[in-house]
Order: sequence, then C-alpha cells, then structure tokens
Amino acid sequence: MNKAIGHKTWAIAEGYIPSYGTGPEPAFTSHETACILNTSDQDATVSIWIYFEDKDPIGPYIQKVPARRTKHLRFNDLQDPQPVPRDTDYASVIESDVPIVVQHTRLDSRQSENALLSTIAFPVNS
Repeated sequence: MNKAIGHKTWAIAEGYIPSYGTGPEPAFTSHETACILNTSDQDATVSIWIYFEDKDPIGPYIQKVPARRTKHLRFNDLQDPQPVPRDTDYASVIESDVPIVVQHTRLDSRQSENALLSTIAFPVNS
C-alpha cells in the first residue's frame, strides 16, 4: 500500500509511567508507548508534546518515522528536551507532517501480575 492513511494530529489523553516494575528489564519495564504507522511514500517528522495538570507542556520531542514503516516509541526513552517524568499524570499531542496512525500502549509491571492495555489514540481531522 502506498496510500497515506491516518491523520496529522493525534491526542492521547491519559499517560503515566510508574517509577518501578517487576520482572526482567527491559522487557518488563513499566512503560507508555506510541505505536506509529506511516504508510506514505514520504518519511514522517513527528513532534510530541507532553501536557500536565500543574505545569507548562514540554516538547517537542522530534522523531522520524521512515516511509512505509512503523515505529514504537517508548515515552520512557524520550530524553530531549527533557525526560518524561515518572509517577506523574500527563497527556500527549502527536503531530506529523504526513498522515500517520497512532496507537497507545501501556505496560504496568508494578505487580507481578502485569497489566497491558492498548487503544487507538484520538485522531484530529487534519
């Protein structure tokens, strides 16, 4: 498929990265992930902004997603302009220069009975 599908702006209203987990690292590190699909013939430049209840947003975190590829970005690994804080509620807005599809996944390994959730992000018509 060479047709670009998706939207240019996405929102994930819920985010939280626990500061600890159980099980072997890195497979069982508690994390938030944005799974990004770029079906277009053009590389995507993706900007991520992190929003908080009680302070100004941080970002942008700039990522490249090659044409006709997928990229799974752990929010735990975002470092520039600063690490995403642990044990803090946040939301995120993801913007791209080409249409993409974004899915949100969380692994919470604070208990030995791990919890995994995944949902499509909210697409903004763009």
